Amino acid sequence: MEKALVVVAGLLIGVVGTGLGGLITAFMGRPGDKVLSGVLGFAGGIMLSVVFVDLIPEALEIGGYLATLLGVVIGILMIMSLDLIFSHKHLAQNGDISQANDNLKKTGIILGVGIALHNIPEGLAIGVGYMADSKLGYTIALTMLIQNIPEGMAMAAPLYVGGTRGAKVILMTAMSGLPMGLGVLIALLFGSITPTVLAFGLGFAAGAMLFIVLDEMMPSAIKMSQGRAPVTGTLLGILLGVTISFFG
Repeated sequence: MEKALVVVAGLLIGVVGTGLGGLITAFMGRPGDKVLSGVLGFAGGIMLSVVFVDLIPEALEIGGYLATLLGVVIGILMIMSLDLIFSHKHLAQNGDISQANDNLKKTGIILGVGIALHNIPEGLAIGVGYMADSKLGYTIALTMLIQNIPEGMAMAAPLYVGGTRGAKVILMTAMSGLPMGLGVLIALLFGSITPTVLAFGLGFAAGAMLFIVLDEMMPSAIKMSQGRAPVTGTLLGILLGVTISFFG
């Protein structure tokens, strides 16, 4: 019963996080490139803190170096492969509002597919974190909720500018968060066999998230703004992530 509640919680976190991003964009309009760059950097910073403060240290403590390293490497290779198979545009390419409405809508949908795929390893991080320590699972869940909001904004922006109605924008962004529940379920089904497997799962989630941040979020944030917005956002995200981990 408790595991079922964790899966439902992961599902809600994904839906509410990206859905809130869509809601903000629907009511406030498309944020400027500088603002969007900052919030993407902020989300990336939170994810980096989860990787290096929570996931990897916990994996090393539970299962040792080899299992953790193997998990990180496999996680990176898995998401890299998905990126090649389901190739999508970087978020920075959403910023040109002079594109035709149809192209903007297509960009938003493609980005939504990418976010949905990325939500699976994030859900995995919540699930394996919970299996290792319930407190760790809840801490990761909170950080994932926060970092999903700017992802939802990034997806909603081209849809909104392209003429998609506000209610539909909110619905579509919320749906992109559904796979997070699937990631949690996978982790709970397969993440509690042995300490080695659990460490591998934590490492896998860390590697997947690390690749997402460095290959997708940070390059997009930097291309959107040539100023210090992405760096400032990243540093603030790291500080918030560390604070949540410490007090969580």
